[in-house]
Amino acid sequence: MARSSRRESTSTPAQVLDLLRARSATLATAESLTGGRLASSLTSVPGASAVFVGGVVAYASEVKVAVLGVPDEVVSTVGVVSAECAAAMARGARSLTGATYALATTGVAGPGEQEGKPVGTVFVAVDGPRGGPTLALELSGSREQIVERTCEEALRALVSLIHDTEETPLG
Repeated sequence: MARSSRRESTSTPAQVLDLLRARSATLATAESLTGGRLASSLTSVPGASAVFVGGVVAYASEVKVAVLGVPDEVVSTVGVVSAECAAAMARGARSLTGATYALATTGVAGPGEQEGKPVGTVFVAVDGPRGGPTLALELSGSREQIVERTCEEALRALVSLIHDTEETPLG
């Protein structure tokens, strides 16, 4: 027997957009690994324009540096498949768009390794008014599954940050 709930009937992108709308907050994305899939999942929800301000697909390192402001030193020392790069991408997207929050994705979806890192190595960063976390993930599956799971994890990380921020008063 299948169980159903209101939470399961609403997609994660819709839940995220509702959460942002209720807080008069906005969102931007900076994507490498996900190639625009994260922005697409958000903009597929009717009314997304009320909170989603835009995104950058920065597949090439040069775009990460020139558009998102990822420091050259990050690219040359730790690489684009790194927590440092993801965090810089998120900060850059937030700065570029003026959004309240930004999500960034970078990593290796396959078919082969990149920068000596295996397929499934993923970094997701969230940036908000008080900063935010960067997650290191080790995902498995096909290229498509890794991309989809990365989008889901990014959205969940944003929801967690918003809820954690509300529970921790400014001090």
